[in-house]
Amino acid sequence: LHLSAVKLAELHSDLKIQEKDELSWKKLKAEGLDEDGEKEAKLRRNLNVIMTKYGMNGKKDSQLVDTNYVKDGTESDTLDDPRLEKLWSKAKTSGKFSDEELDKLWREFKHHKEKIREYNILLETVSRTEDIHKNVINPSEENLVKEEILHNKHRELKDKLRSINQGFERLRKVSHQGYDATSEFEEPRVIDLWDMAKSANFTEKELESFREELKHFEAKIEKHHHYQKQLEISHQKLKHIEGTGDKDHLNRNKEKYAMLEEKTKELGYKVKKHLQDLSSRISQGLQHNEL
Repeated sequence: LHLSAVKLAELHSDLKIQEKDELSWKKLKAEGLDEDGEKEAKLRRNLNVIMTKYGMNGKKDSQLVDTNYVKDGTESDTLDDPRLEKLWSKAKTSGKFSDEELDKLWREFKHHKEKIREYNILLETVSRTEDIHKNVINPSEENLVKEEILHNKHRELKDKLRSINQGFERLRKVSHQGYDATSEFEEPRVIDLWDMAKSANFTEKELESFREELKHFEAKIEKHHHYQKQLEISHQKLKHIEGTGDKDHLNRNKEKYAMLEEKTKELGYKVKKHLQDLSSRISQGLQHNEL
């Protein structure tokens, strides 16, 4: 797959969560608690997202490249959307961003690209399910269950589309105006969660509590970013030392690399699990709004 050290650590975290979710589902299935198959279908969608994200689905150019926003003065990844490309080009040439801010903004653009990719995978899944459902001639209790599954998938699509629209508006605003010094959050995933939380059916007290939890979550993400950078540096250093033939120096750096790799995997898992939990709570609040 030619994945970088950071991407390999992220893949490990994603697969660890997938494995845990599948074990939980097997217990539910054994107890007869997933009769409609919705949880199983969601597991398949999640696995499909992982395989697409890391280029494991057999399609060329499907992998999200893990690079900085600039490499040797040229773009090292594309955004696959003319609107995003135009905004990014405008932001780069505006003079409103420092190198650090441009790096942060590029992470926001790539996060948005990944959200669109996940939405399209879900949309394709829903379309296939609808085609199968339309071909059923005789209505039955089983088909009524499938209609409920479709309804849930459409609701999930609606939530994702809302998040994409909010995210694009934010990118448009930031690209034109620069970063607001008084902005509450900086991490793209946290900004998304906060925007959606404000639209959910939370009381003022619940919203304030959620805000505090998001601050802790953002600190956890920043710690993960730190270890990702250290892991990448250690990986580059290791490749350099391998060419020198200094075995003692090589062994010491291998130990350091292994420690950083394990810590990065552990933090990545915790971040993604926490994100999953927070997203689930917001989704429940948004669903309550629709009732």
